[in-house]
Parts: sequence; structure tokens; C-alpha cells
Amino acid sequence: MYEYIKGTVEFIGPEYVVVEAGDIGYQLYTPNPFSFSPHEQKPLKVYTYQHVREDMISLYGFLTMEEKLLFMKLLNVTGIGPKGALAILGSGDVSGVIHAIEEENEAFLVKFPGVGKKTARQMILDLKGKLQDVVPDFFPNLFQPEKEDTLSSDHFLNEAILALKALGYSDRELKKVEPKLRNEPGKTSDEYIKRGLQLLLNT
Repeated sequence: MYEYIKGTVEFIGPEYVVVEAGDIGYQLYTPNPFSFSPHEQKPLKVYTYQHVREDMISLYGFLTMEEKLLFMKLLNVTGIGPKGALAILGSGDVSGVIHAIEEENEAFLVKFPGVGKKTARQMILDLKGKLQDVVPDFFPNLFQPEKEDTLSSDHFLNEAILALKALGYSDRELKKVEPKLRNEPGKTSDEYIKRGLQLLLNT
């Protein structure tokens, strides 16, 4: 089991990042790949979780230990797999998720990809009152990317749309929010992802 990997970010894609450490490139699936800054000279510590299935071994990467712990808590809920847990964490509104669990707000939880009423109820039953020690007050502000002014808004928006697809949202759902996102130029990929998720969760 890998606790964390310390290295440089060499690739960022819609679903995962590649962190090079000791001349090995580790493919890490992460809630929001565009929250990582590429090609930083200073090594970055990424907390990892290894998920093993009969046909696959995958590594998941997180910028904080708290995010990793919440991911593991979500995996313990029947009906939520790694992809579903990443979609929930990728919203950037973790405090909203926790509030929904504590307030038993199923209508909010079922807006995430792959979360139906049964799974939402299970999340509440399994996690209500059990997350206080996992998520600190600053957790909603986890993603603080640097501004990237050298590329166009269209480039960042297209990256964000690909990332939202990777989280499980359909083309039909994304077509509803894409025009609204295009009316908000000047955002980074990470900011478009968070804004897109806000719009998707409010539809």
C-alpha cells in the first residue's frame, strides 16, 4: 500500500495526473486533475489510495489527507465505487455534501452521477455524525489553482467538459450547462469544473 508519492506533475488529463517519482511515472486518478499545477520544480506530495479489483489495480491521488480519508469513507458506503466517490469530491463543495448528509437532504445527494435515492439514503445512514473528525473547516477551499493566462477560455472550458464527462455526466446534461459556462470567460479549467458542477447540481 502506498501512503503518498512525492514527485513532480508531468501530465494532467481529464481523468488522471501522472506524477514522476524516482524515474517512475505514477498514474493517479483524482477528483479534479486540473487542481494540480503541471511541471512544478518543487516536488509535490500526493496522498494515495490503492484500489484492487480482480481485473484492475488503480491508484487514486489526493492533495490532502482529509480528502483521502473522506474518499475512503465514501467507498465504505454500499453502492458507491471509486468513480462515484471522485465525482462527489470533485464538486469542490464538500461542505455542501456533508451538510446534506447531516440534514438528510437526499434531493441534493441524488444529483451526483450514479447516486440514486437508495444510495443517498445509505450515505446518510452510514456517514451521518461520522465525518466531523475527517473534514476540517477549510476543506471546501481545497482547490486553489494558480491563474493560467496564457491559454484561451475555450481551451480551459473544453478541458473542464472532458473532466465532467469523466466524472459520469452525460452529453445531454453537459449541453444544458455549457452555454452558461461560455458566458463566464476568464476561468481556469478547475474553476470551470467547479462552476459546472454547481450548475449541474442545481438543475
